[in-house]
Amino acid sequence: MISEILHYEFMRNALLAVILAGIACGVMGVYIVVKRISFISGGIAHASFGGIGLGYLLNINPFWTIIPFSILSALIVGVISKRTRIPEDTAIGIIWALGMSLGVICIALTPGYVPDLFSYIFGNILTVTSTDLWMMLILDILIIKVVFLFYKEFLTLSFDDEFALVKGMPAFKLYLLLLVLVALTVVVLLRVVGIILVIALLTIPAVISKKLARNLKRMMGIAILLSIIFGITGLAFSYYLNLASGATIVMVSICGFLIVYWYKRDK
Repeated sequence: MISEILHYEFMRNALLAVILAGIACGVMGVYIVVKRISFISGGIAHASFGGIGLGYLLNINPFWTIIPFSILSALIVGVISKRTRIPEDTAIGIIWALGMSLGVICIALTPGYVPDLFSYIFGNILTVTSTDLWMMLILDILIIKVVFLFYKEFLTLSFDDEFALVKGMPAFKLYLLLLVLVALTVVVLLRVVGIILVIALLTIPAVISKKLARNLKRMMGIAILLSIIFGITGLAFSYYLNLASGATIVMVSICGFLIVYWYKRDK
């Protein structure tokens, strides 16, 4: 079965994409779950649609426009949520709507037919190219390097903002940096599960790992492993059952979540 899948180049690319996405998802998903910023992550993910539309309008690979657009969205959300009196959920809703609307307008202004738009909305890992894989690898390396450098600071920030301030840490700047890393993770996951489902893949493996471990590093390790397992399993099911890859990966993740919580219900 595995040899049949690996016979095709697009399936080999898909498997590599699953692994690369699993690494970013496992590392940042833990921070998202522990700090309880999944709603912010969803806002960033949907706001990034503006970057996709801009890429099509400028006739360049949307990957190049999603990155700055997602980072800008993350910074705006962070500043509004921490530095204004606007309620956080309201600010996220505004940025969410702004990004989606801008994306729709840019796509409407794009001449001709936009062929693979749905691969960004719902995900289509089978369309991942070698260029996409290199971009995902670079973003993975960047995410891991920053997390390694600021691991203690992010650990403190994740559990207690006030304690971080007492310790003299630049809590606000660290928070913005964390959101930027979330934005980069969203970019990595877009081609795997798409904007609509990205928040599921960011949170489900991390939630399971939180149930299985208490140490942050162990949680990350488990989340990475689960993300890769769910991704490969979902990819295999989608291939043999002719189902949408992104949705199938998420459904496998949800099944894994239910199994673990049923097994650990009394523990």
